[in-house]
Amino acid sequence: MKSPRSLQWIELSRSALYRNLDSLRRLAHGRIMAPSVKANAYGHGLSEITRMLSARKDVAYLSVHSLEEAIVCRQSGWKRKIMLLGPVALDSMDAVIKHKLEPVICSREHLEALGKAADKRRVMVQTHVKLETGTNRQGFVDKELSGVARIYKKHKYLGGPLGASTHFANIEDTTSHEYAQFQLDNFNRLTGVMTKLGIKPKLRHTASSAALILFDKTRFELVRPGLSTYGHWPSKETYLSYRLQGGKNSILSPVLSWKTRVTQIKEVPADSFIGYGCTYRTTAPTRLALLPIGYYDGYDRGLSNQAYVLIRGKRAPVRGRICMNLTMVDVTDIKGVRLEDEVTLIGTDRGETLSAEQLAQWAGTINYEILARLTPTAPRSIVR
Repeated sequence: MKSPRSLQWIELSRSALYRNLDSLRRLAHGRIMAPSVKANAYGHGLSEITRMLSARKDVAYLSVHSLEEAIVCRQSGWKRKIMLLGPVALDSMDAVIKHKLEPVICSREHLEALGKAADKRRVMVQTHVKLETGTNRQGFVDKELSGVARIYKKHKYLGGPLGASTHFANIEDTTSHEYAQFQLDNFNRLTGVMTKLGIKPKLRHTASSAALILFDKTRFELVRPGLSTYGHWPSKETYLSYRLQGGKNSILSPVLSWKTRVTQIKEVPADSFIGYGCTYRTTAPTRLALLPIGYYDGYDRGLSNQAYVLIRGKRAPVRGRICMNLTMVDVTDIKGVRLEDEVTLIGTDRGETLSAEQLAQWAGTINYEILARLTPTAPRSIVR
């Protein structure tokens, strides 16, 4: 029996992913690479990206947010190291050990629970300590580190922290990096405190995409590129700062294209309202194409009456409000549009390109959100 054909799908360019990794590896100057594949690999598809990264011998780690993501990576064939950035339920430490994960520890309760589980199973567990340097989200402050050191020394199978990390609060959205320097100074001070307490980290890591691209002094022994792995700049400010430093223009290539099909064409008279809320009214006879995607699929409702899609290499503007599962576009001026014609939501069609950054601008958000919210149910395919 023939498999049903999907009406929306995502294409992933293997060559673009590998070009991005090559660019980031050159910037990293020999540091250990730990690309982030959290949030379904930033919407790209965790299993698909994991399989492609498995073929790269220069990628030692994957970074994930959740235990569930780590398990998917293992099930997708990843046999190397996995850094677990997010929290784990206190009673799930056996799973951390079973799947050979390296959790980033943010609380003494979690470290204690992991130490007890490791001692019980008599299995050495590698860990990383998150340090609070100014984001005020996760991490230990000065006065907590002595307690952390006691827990490490109490549990034989913890063996001391392998790494120490932090996360920058304001390195992407500004061309002024004073606060990032403040956090970096705090990080260096806190790792010094760890050393004095007898829990010196071997791997220090602070570099997200923007930090890796812009600042050598943030790279330490390991780097954790996220959005840049997938060919996108973290912000316009990051790109501007990089170019002002003399950086090359073409180091990143978007990996993902998002497509759908025309599922209905209808003729609408002049002075007719389109969609919920009567937010758009035609001024002339209009030919509409209906698309089977909506805000449920990650096509942001803020794109209503703002965005366009690409059909036959031409721009078709969105008309009316985006629905949960449907979007209407105007194809009056595009000749020959037919039922089930391919529609590009993100990507390139016949020389015309529509980027995640453009969608983010229309929707009043960031490219991270546009990508991360793409529905996981859309089939992903790896293309050359």
